[in-house]
Order: sequence, then C-alpha cells, then structure tokens
Amino acid sequence: MSQNQNPENCTHDCSSCGTNCPSRENPQSFLATPNEKSSIKKIIGVVSGKGGVGKSFVTSLLASEMQRRGYRTAVLDGDITGPSQGKSFGITEKAYGDGELIYPEKTKGGIQVISMNMLLETDDTPVIWRGPMVGGVLKQLYTDVYWKDVDYMFVDMPPGTSDVPLTLFQSIPLDGIIIVTSPQELVSMVVNKAVNMANMMKIKVLGIIENMSYVLCSHCGEKMYVFGPSHIQETADKFDLPVLAQIPLDPRIAESADAGTIEDLEIEEIRKAAEMLEKI
Repeated sequence: MSQNQNPENCTHDCSSCGTNCPSRENPQSFLATPNEKSSIKKIIGVVSGKGGVGKSFVTSLLASEMQRRGYRTAVLDGDITGPSQGKSFGITEKAYGDGELIYPEKTKGGIQVISMNMLLETDDTPVIWRGPMVGGVLKQLYTDVYWKDVDYMFVDMPPGTSDVPLTLFQSIPLDGIIIVTSPQELVSMVVNKAVNMANMMKIKVLGIIENMSYVLCSHCGEKMYVFGPSHIQETADKFDLPVLAQIPLDPRIAESADAGTIEDLEIEEIRKAAEMLEKI
C-alpha cells in the first residue's frame, strides 16, 4: 500500500488495486494457513492460460498416478464455477461438515477430493458470484477442510490470469505449478502469459504438459496431428522448462470422465511428470 493510500481503505485484494505496495511486491504476505489438524507436504497447482485444454483431466490423472505409486494424494478443485473433479472420480456424496471442519470425500482408490458441487444442494446449481466471493471460498477449501496426511495435493486452478487464480497464487503455498496447454500456435501466447504470471508471483514452474497432442491411428500406429504441428518444445525452450508429457487424444479419456472412473485410466505419457514430482 502506498503512502498516499489510506490503510483503512485497503481491501488486501491486489487484483482490484493498481497501487504498487509492499504487499504486491511480497505476495507471500497473504498466505493462508491450513487448520491445525491438516497435514499437507507438497502442493502442486495445475494451471492453464485458457479453458478447454484439459487442465482438470491432467489434475485427476496426476493425482491418480501418484496414488498408484503409494503416495497419499488429494485434489482441491479450485474451478469454483466449473467444478468437475467430483464427477470425474465418481463421487456423488456431498461433503460433510461438523460445524468446525469440512471433510473431503474419498475416491475408491483413497484420493481425498473436495469440489464445489459437493457443497451445493444440486450438481446443476450455478455459482453466480463475483471474484472476491469466489476467492474467499477458494481459501476456505484450503483452510477449513480436514486434509489428512496428504503427501501431494493437486490444485485444479481456475483458468486464466485474472483475480481468482491470483487469489490462489497469493493464498496457497504452492511448491510449484504445471502448465497445461494444447498444440495450437495461439496457445503459445497464452502459455507465455501463465509463465510470466508465475514468475511475477515468485512461484516455480515445474514444466509443461501438452494435451490433445495427436491421435494415434488404431490400424498403423501413426501419429496424426489434427490440430497442426506442436509448438510445445519451442515454447518450453524459450523459458528453459521441461516438456513433462504430450498426451494424445484418446476416446477412453472422455468415457472415463463421464463414467466417473478416471482413476482407473492409466496413461503412459504421464509417468515422466510423476517421476519429476517424486524428486521435489
């Protein structure tokens, strides 16, 4: 906050303020603290500069792979207005609260999941809220939920670089983020924005995952690049980042998400990303 600004007028929401102040320069000053009963070792944000590239799918895929490797994982669905993690994992129950804490539901494989749909009366109830209210609920999903003995928490971040993802960047102590993209050349620009935002917030970018990279011919095994040639490597090289995976278009993905069996889906291409996470 600047010397010319009245501290009583400060909302502590940097996303709606154009003033350069110590709080903006030190985003860690807004970090939230989980409740004393929770235990979370590593928190990984899964982000995208735009919607529709498969960020939520990659989040569930990473959590499932790490759970299979013997780690206790959790998914915080931060996409408040477009929650999908509950359905992807086949969770139909509503979250339980005891007046003090909210308890996440567990998948059949033991992954702890909290998603906005688990807090609403019906799955088709729309969330018609402004940014500050959404940001406040996001922080509560981190602080007011009992996260039990979590080795890796994956946060399905809201798409874009506006105030809601900014709130998460400022509120949750992320150990790093993974950026999800798709092959179109336009997306390179969007990735650039996501990387630059992370750098400004002093958050480490762990790598890039390209989704919908190609279609594998079921007859000859040839890769068909339906969205044109990939630009992921040149984008990664620009920022000296690793390409963690190039995931093909696969009809099994949509089928598994619709059926709520996403954690049964094993995608070989995600293993490199999992190996990287094990080294953090």
